[in-house]
Amino acid sequence: MFSRVAGLCLALLLTACASTPVVAPEPRGDEPPLVMLVSIDGFRADYLDRGITPHLSRLAGEGATGPMRPSFPSVTFPNHYTLVTGLHPDHHGIVGNNMIDAELGRFSLGNKQAVTDRRWWDQGEPIWVSAEKAGVKTATMFWPGSEADIRGVRPTYWTTFDQGMPGDARVDRVLQWMDLPADQRPQLTTLYFDIVDTQGHHYGPDAPETAEAIRSVDASIGRLVEGLKARGLYERTVLVIVSDHGMAATSPERVTWIDDVIDPAAIQIVYSGAVTFLNPVAGREAEVEAALLGSRPHLDCWRKSEIPARFVLGSNPRVSAIVCASEPGWTFTTKARPVTKPGGAHGYDNFSADMAAIFIAHGPGVVQGRRLTDLDSVDVQPFLARLLGIDAPRGDGLAEDTLAVTTR
Repeated sequence: MFSRVAGLCLALLLTACASTPVVAPEPRGDEPPLVMLVSIDGFRADYLDRGITPHLSRLAGEGATGPMRPSFPSVTFPNHYTLVTGLHPDHHGIVGNNMIDAELGRFSLGNKQAVTDRRWWDQGEPIWVSAEKAGVKTATMFWPGSEADIRGVRPTYWTTFDQGMPGDARVDRVLQWMDLPADQRPQLTTLYFDIVDTQGHHYGPDAPETAEAIRSVDASIGRLVEGLKARGLYERTVLVIVSDHGMAATSPERVTWIDDVIDPAAIQIVYSGAVTFLNPVAGREAEVEAALLGSRPHLDCWRKSEIPARFVLGSNPRVSAIVCASEPGWTFTTKARPVTKPGGAHGYDNFSADMAAIFIAHGPGVVQGRRLTDLDSVDVQPFLARLLGIDAPRGDGLAEDTLAVTTR
């Protein structure tokens, strides 16, 4: 842990933000920076190397950047909540895009009632709740959890998720918040893009459709930058651009069939694919464990209490009795739900290169040209808290006293 902490501190060393000159409509030397947390869902770290992201690449070149390890399972809701709480899924409670709670029932990302129920989210405190408690206004342009009154607190401004809303329209909504009077403008804003993940699933990480989605989001980032410049806010804005996970290519030829391993009637599948959560049907526990537990080609299955420690998963009651991890690029599914065409998936081992996410920090005080190594997604929340100058609950990431050297 020490080398990772020390490395990040050196890489993200910031000057005193309170004294950084800014250009703003209401210039005040003691104004804190505006902080924008931008997520590009499914943006694999090496997408930056493809020569199709001029805006993101410029921000990375002028700021601090590096690949970032997501939490396990490397799926959307758990990792977005990790980014804003500093906790691994086992500790913040959102252990999957689908999960079962003995009291609350079943959660899925498409279940509006569950998504807006704070009880699913209250095991962790997202950065916007910490900020609002500290009197800092926040705004969320889509982010998992932001539609619930977590711990009784909502962002000052928030928007119900609408996947059909174009990227530029999302940027324009953020810029509208920036047009508010200084005392009403949010100091912390989140912005979320999902199209790269969507196309990556449908076509795979190397498909031209995915490349076009990458270009589209990059153009929206350019629109955001130009909008901030036009408002005189760019020089006082810290952009923190992340993704939740990467993407691996899948194929109908790389499938392990659940039916060939165990009778599907003997198990309750919470979700399956790259990572699989399942529970034995009552009375068939011994049969299911005998069939599943252990290693076989392209698949490992464990009791929740025996998941390898590096995954930091297994103590939360929402984790199913058995968890299976497929080899990157492979799928574990039933013949009733076959893989019919090449595409992409995530959820795999979070140490896999294909699952690596991006991290870019750019703005006042960020040392230019820093290249980060061994960065973990649990490190983002304490970094945001330091930028905002607020206290936030201690998470699983870098300790507050160590991060103190990175900001004012």
